[in-house]
Amino acid sequence: MGYVDEVLAKVKEKNASEPEFLQAAEEVLESLRPVIDANEAVYRKEALLERLVEPDRQFKFRVPWVDDKGQVQVNIGYRVQFNNSIGPYKGGLRLHPSVNIGIIKFLGFEQIFKNSLTGLPIGGGKGGSDFDPKGKSDREVMAFCQSFMTELCKYIGADVDVPAGDIGTGAREIGYMFGQYKRVRGMYEGVLTGKGLSYGGSLARTEATGYGLLYITEELMKCHGESMEGKTVVVSGAGNVAIYATQKAQQMGAKVVTCSDSTGWIYDPEGIDVELLKEVKEVKRARLSEYAAARKSAEYHEVSADQRSGAGVWQIKCDIALPCATQNELLIEDAKQLVANGCKAVCEGANMPTSLEATKYLQENGVWFICGKAANAGGVATSALEMSQNSERLSWTFEEVDAKLQGIMVNIYHNIDDAAKRYGMEGNYVAGANIAGFEKVANAMIAQGVC
Repeated sequence: MGYVDEVLAKVKEKNASEPEFLQAAEEVLESLRPVIDANEAVYRKEALLERLVEPDRQFKFRVPWVDDKGQVQVNIGYRVQFNNSIGPYKGGLRLHPSVNIGIIKFLGFEQIFKNSLTGLPIGGGKGGSDFDPKGKSDREVMAFCQSFMTELCKYIGADVDVPAGDIGTGAREIGYMFGQYKRVRGMYEGVLTGKGLSYGGSLARTEATGYGLLYITEELMKCHGESMEGKTVVVSGAGNVAIYATQKAQQMGAKVVTCSDSTGWIYDPEGIDVELLKEVKEVKRARLSEYAAARKSAEYHEVSADQRSGAGVWQIKCDIALPCATQNELLIEDAKQLVANGCKAVCEGANMPTSLEATKYLQENGVWFICGKAANAGGVATSALEMSQNSERLSWTFEEVDAKLQGIMVNIYHNIDDAAKRYGMEGNYVAGANIAGFEKVANAMIAQGVC
């Protein structure tokens, strides 16, 4: 049995109840086989893979808070500090009822390679809670965030671990958490990213993940003799990533015709109205049914609780598909429909939104596929730029940050393309991303000894 197989067997035995983490570990290690096989003696002696798949540490803690009726509620908080070989732990805080330790570990593991790909000095981590901010008052959200940070603040710091936003954690939640960190620790430092502009946030951070997704997609198309102009794009999700991916795609001359949320999806053949979508989702925090009610050209398709909310978008004929909602939202039947409809490229705006089976099918059928650890790295890259601004006590212009972001995403594309070619897998951008991200981390781990 080879080294990769040995480690995968151990991971599956030790983490049997964590399917998302197992999926991520298998996807990464399988694609790293050529690199591992070429360096097996060194990596085995250093137990490099065993160390890579085991977090440095993970925290689970109780989060008690009081709702508007005076009732005490209790949620569970998590933080996984996975690997800091190339810099402080960096990764978002997800607030969603589905959150558990397996999901946080999967996200933290992916973050190691994503952060490495940016070329910036940041390690991999992730955190969150099973708290659901939907339907809660501002006061209830503040009560939760303050309780959550009272415990989390013991383990983080500007040079230790710098959390950010994620699903359910926007500017409001980051503000409450930052205020509590400052209050408890008595320190004003760049310990969180995604902050408001008035207290250390960065211009272009809100747009960064969506914009970055389109910068790498545009470079992919360009290097295959195509352009974004005139292309039909389907997008899933209606959160931050989906909104700004839609905006940038349409600025590039493409037409985005879909979006989705947890209750249904929209098909708008005239192109998604970004300003209306922002009004519905960012201002009113409402459902997409309100978008359809306000726009005659839009078709709203409601889904039941036992259906996948965004699955319908993959049935729409398109040139480019951008899954921007959540993990495992694009399955094998969706991949088959995309291929049948002539889709040329799938680039992931969310973390692991495409199942392993669907990914393989897309690649085998000639669809250009860029995985999330490369395609959605723009958010964490801009978070790292926010960290730099905080350290320097400076604030860069939108244009400066956006230009740096575009440069980072273009470099990521060429780095993953080159890595795939070096190991005889030209066009396999999943393998390229994993290899390019892994090599930097592996070299750092070996150089720093057994730790």
